[in-house]
Parts: sequence; C-alpha cells; structure tokens
Amino acid sequence: MARVSPRGLRVFYVLTFNLPMTLGVYIQVPFCQTRCTYCNFHTGVVSRDRFEPYADAICREIETSDLSAGPTVDTVYFGGGTPSLLDPALLTRILDSLRQASGSELTEVTLEADPETITRQKAAAWLAAGFNRISLGAQSFDDRELKAAGRMHRREDIYRAADFLRAAGFRNISMDLIAGLAHQTHESWEASVGQLLRILPEHVSVYMLEVDDDSRLGKEVLAGGSRYGAAKIPDDDAMADFYDYAAARLASAGYDHYEISNWGLPGRHSQHNLKYWRRQPYLGLGAGAHSFDGGSRWANVHEPARYVTLIERGASAHEQFETVVPPQALQEEFYLGLRQLEGIDFARIERDYSFDPHLSDRLAVLRDRIDYLRSNGFIEVDGSRLRIAPDRLTVSNEIFVQLLG
Repeated sequence: MARVSPRGLRVFYVLTFNLPMTLGVYIQVPFCQTRCTYCNFHTGVVSRDRFEPYADAICREIETSDLSAGPTVDTVYFGGGTPSLLDPALLTRILDSLRQASGSELTEVTLEADPETITRQKAAAWLAAGFNRISLGAQSFDDRELKAAGRMHRREDIYRAADFLRAAGFRNISMDLIAGLAHQTHESWEASVGQLLRILPEHVSVYMLEVDDDSRLGKEVLAGGSRYGAAKIPDDDAMADFYDYAAARLASAGYDHYEISNWGLPGRHSQHNLKYWRRQPYLGLGAGAHSFDGGSRWANVHEPARYVTLIERGASAHEQFETVVPPQALQEEFYLGLRQLEGIDFARIERDYSFDPHLSDRLAVLRDRIDYLRSNGFIEVDGSRLRIAPDRLTVSNEIFVQLLG
C-alpha cells in the first residue's frame, strides 16, 4: 500500500492500520502583518516582494512531490501566518499546481484569513480559485482584548469580513475564539460568544490561551511586567469557566462538539484536521511545514528565505526526519484519539498493536491507568470505546499526563 515519503509516494505504509487512501495537503504561509503578543510560531513580517518567490517555490515543491503516484488528495489547508495576505493570483497558482500534480478533485480547501485582510474582491477571487472553506481568525469581539493581543482587526472588521464572504458565496466559514486573553472578563467573553452566534459560522474553534515563555507576552509575564496586558490575564479557573460557557451556548445553537477545541454544525467538521487526530497521512509544503506518512514524520526548514533558496537549487528542504516506532505510535493513538469526543476503540488498538510483544507490558499499564481514571470520573468507558468525560475536558492535559506519563 503506497505511502508518502520525503521524496515521493512510492514506498509503503508502516505502523498504520485501516488507512484510507486519501491524503491531506497542508501549505504553510509564514507571513504576517504583525506578530501577536502570544504567538510563538515560526512566522514573521516581511516585505511583500518576498511573496511571489515563496509561492513559486511551493509550486516547485509540489511538482517534485510525485503526488500523482500516491493516495488521492482530498483536503487542502492553507495555514500560517496569514495566507490571506498573498495576492489571490498567487493562491490560485498554487492551487492550480496542486490540482495538476495530483490529478485529484479537492473536496475541502481551507484558507486561513484575518478579518482585516478580507475585501469583497478577494473573497470572490478565492471562491473562483477553488477555496470552499475560510477559517477566520476572530479571536475576540472585544476591541480592548484585540488591541492587547496585538491583533490588527477590530470587532467591526469581523462583521464586515463575514458579510463579504457570505456575499461571495462561501457556505463553510470557521471562526476562532481565544479564552483567556488579557482584559477578558465573564461579561466580555459572553458578549463575544453571543456576537459570534449572530454570524452563525458553520464551524467554531475555542482555544484556551497558553502563554509560551518565548512569546512577547510570555516574557513579560515572566518579568512581572504589565505590557500587553500581562497582569490582566484571567486565571485558569476563569478560562475553564469561559470554555464551559462556550460549550453550553454552542450546544444549544446546534453545534456538534467533536474535538476538544472544535465544534461544527451537522456535516461541517473539519475533514482536514480530522486527519491529524486520526493519524492519517498528510503532506506539508512550504517553510516549516510538517508531514506524516503513517510510519515517519519530517519537516521543512523553518526560515522562508532558506526554504526558497533550497527549492530553487533543486535541493530538498526536508529536515527533522523521524521514524515513528511502535511505542510512540501507541502513545499517539491515545493522545490524538482522545482529543475527539467520540473517543477511541481500545479493542482495535490492542488488536493492531499485538504484533509487538514488547508492547504487552505497556498495554497492561494503560489498562490499569484507564481503570483508575474511570473510577475517578475522568474517563468514560462504553464497551471497548474510551472517551474523556465531557465535564473534564478542561483538564485534558492533566488526564494525558496521568494516562501516558
């Protein structure tokens, strides 16, 4: 059974079971207009004259990836950074290259976009190019919170962007909110959730703020300073309350909670992101993009200029190649699978991993830990299916530590 490899699609899947013959493609655009205070991603603010050479490099990487020899490409996700900064003609060129190289009909094509970058003309051009899903980085509807976070848009920009997208014909819009932004209160959070539901996007992501030490906000917190609202970040209990409130409001509005941070109206789950949580294959293109083929992982170099230079020379941009050994694969089955509200089939996992006698002891330990977490109300068991208890999702990281540590 063919799989994606760093140089093509002509080797074999290993350590992957019941793997569908479809492939997700992730395209990284690591450029932003400004850097959010909480961001620790490999993104940067660069001159616009670097956009076209970067898009050309991605097209060349597509051409050398031998996509026609492997699984059908069915989902594409342009992430970043802020992919919506690129001229629509460049995005169209990349998508056309991907269609030509893969020979595939693309069923879900997502573009991440910041509200202030969206115009009526861009929205129409994106739809014409073949994008059918927009992931809108709203984060908050409170201007004070947005300013402290270093976001360039404001509440009215979100409404305007949604109007442009709907008028262009987009019927699959996802919107993000972040629980725990500086200056956020119960009142402002409830207002943000309510205003999001006025727009009624087909998909919603709610993330609890994680302050990374390497971000500007994280460094300010460590220094005990007050810039970026560092002293006004809600505590963990407040963030958990925000999350629970959003979950209840979204459920009452008809959204299906299918992953810890994600909700969708019926039929609107993110098909691309589900590949990550189900350990299905995906190919990453662009600087810093990651790939997985079922048996190994690798990444491209992070620095965009170096990535472009390597591709222009006909050299590989791959680095950080890693073979996924059975104990690691087993760990991922739980860590990724239990993020989904439907949980995991433990009987299937035991069956699939019984080929390795060295994992028998590990599986026995997992059974004991599952029993402990179940008896304490953290995990629910229905036959052979395990899932995190719905009222314990806000402490999922602690559950993973107890189960897998």
